[in-house]
Amino acid sequence: MNRTPHRRSSLGKLLKDPQAVVSAGILLVVVILGLLTPLLTRHGPNDASLDAINAGVGTPGYPLGGDKSGRDIFARLLNSVNTSVVSALIGTSIALATGASAGLIGGYFGRRIRGVTEWLFSLVMTFPGLLLLIVLMPVTDGDYRATMAVFGVLLSPGVYRLVRNLVMGVRGELYVDAARVSGLPDRRILRRHVLYAVRGPIVIATAFLAGSSIGVQSGLAFLGIGSGTVASFGAMISDGFTNLYEEPLQFVWPSLLLGIITASLVLLGNSLRDALGGGRPTAQRIGDRARGTVHKSPAAGTSSGLLVVEDLAVAYPTPTGELKEVVSGVTLSLDAGETLGLVGESGSGKTQTAFAVLGVLPSEAVVLRGSVRLDGRELLDLDERELRGLRGTSIAYVPQEPMSNLDPNFTVGAQLAEVVRATTTLSRREARGRVLALLGRVGIADPERTFRLYPHQISGGMAQRVLIAGAVASRPMLLIADEPTTALDVTVQAEILDLLRELQKELNMAVLLVTHNFGVVADICDRVAVMREGEIVETGDATELFRAPAHPYTRVLLDSILDEDTVRTDPPVQALQTEAS
Repeated sequence: MNRTPHRRSSLGKLLKDPQAVVSAGILLVVVILGLLTPLLTRHGPNDASLDAINAGVGTPGYPLGGDKSGRDIFARLLNSVNTSVVSALIGTSIALATGASAGLIGGYFGRRIRGVTEWLFSLVMTFPGLLLLIVLMPVTDGDYRATMAVFGVLLSPGVYRLVRNLVMGVRGELYVDAARVSGLPDRRILRRHVLYAVRGPIVIATAFLAGSSIGVQSGLAFLGIGSGTVASFGAMISDGFTNLYEEPLQFVWPSLLLGIITASLVLLGNSLRDALGGGRPTAQRIGDRARGTVHKSPAAGTSSGLLVVEDLAVAYPTPTGELKEVVSGVTLSLDAGETLGLVGESGSGKTQTAFAVLGVLPSEAVVLRGSVRLDGRELLDLDERELRGLRGTSIAYVPQEPMSNLDPNFTVGAQLAEVVRATTTLSRREARGRVLALLGRVGIADPERTFRLYPHQISGGMAQRVLIAGAVASRPMLLIADEPTTALDVTVQAEILDLLRELQKELNMAVLLVTHNFGVVADICDRVAVMREGEIVETGDATELFRAPAHPYTRVLLDSILDEDTVRTDPPVQALQTEAS
């Protein structure tokens, strides 16, 4: 019996890390001692007794002795722990909530939003931090909690820049693009895919933020700034420093405990970072793609078909500021149940045409003119929210790199279920059942086992079947397959093409197959559109085009795959199969 390969959880990694266990144990003990302060002490933090002035360690009722004012050092230490914990929680939570949220937004969305967030946090960084905290003391009435809230805002630019840079790297991952093309809303992509992928550095930053908050609160108390009635490590260190030569232990106790807390926070943060981020399979990165809206200039047309593209022109700015067309006047149509092969060499513009149909062109791309209509609806007039409602439901996409389009952080089943739930009203349990049925339908022998596997635990062929299952989950009208067999060996290629053919017939889908491989075209396509340098140079029935190509470029492409002994008048494989039947 096949067993699912075990992937050790983050908790399991932490429990096997001595550094994590020791540092977390120390912090847990310290926090518990702070919470149990009323049960462990006889005196309040400010209760003074003349009999306890500079009392030694072990004095009855004063386990660690008394300070120069006759206060219980042990009670003040435990109350200082509580002050430090509250300071860390306030400062860290505000810094994370403000900085991380803005970092996710600024890193994921376009330049305009990023420019606004950059300006705001650059403005915050111009404030003199410590001086501002001191100046605002009269406003906060010396309350350290309000001071820590202000300090949290001052810490947020650092968190913002960290998260923004991480997100700008992760947003180019193919699996993030795949989630977007599948119709998932941006907020869900940010929460589930982007934030999950950058969580490791945020965790270590959290540890440093907590330590910084504790350090600043203690530093202000050491300077005597703030309420003198609040027990704090800083105030205790200040008192002990003035009494250093008479009772040095009064200085040692708070310094030692403060050092242990801050060191444990940093060590635990490092362990958490390694457990959450270490050893994770890394997906292939792509450029800054599919992030913004484009300028649209649709042209009216009269052609009929499920998908109609008319006079489409897409351009990109050059370093001189001019626009260079990469797609020029493309016109094509596709009926339900039909497969159109969009063929051309690299750089011919075929992928840019497909991206224009999907509405995922880069932010710098400009649609100069043209029209893209799906079932009579103009797609170039739609905003991102409206396009997201079509992706994964009316239009589906199968990418070129199957392994890179699956998020390595989540199991195969979890990712497919997410797509199903985003495009349907099914419950979690119903979505699981739908996913298992889809996995079985695309030819995966053990759907239950595959459901529980991570992407790095399956083969490239299985990964492509998984992506096809997700693409057809909502029975789309149009399936765009971008080089779906390029990364696969010949045997698996044939299986994937057979699967696409079966699903197309079953669902009556239109398929736009983007490829450079005429062998794939011969196997599955009804019609062919040949692209060169951004233009359609020839369109026709697949059988006729193979038998008698009209354009010189088409003949060159065919000559590159045919030797001198091959008779070009042989019909494609699909035609032979049709005639045999």
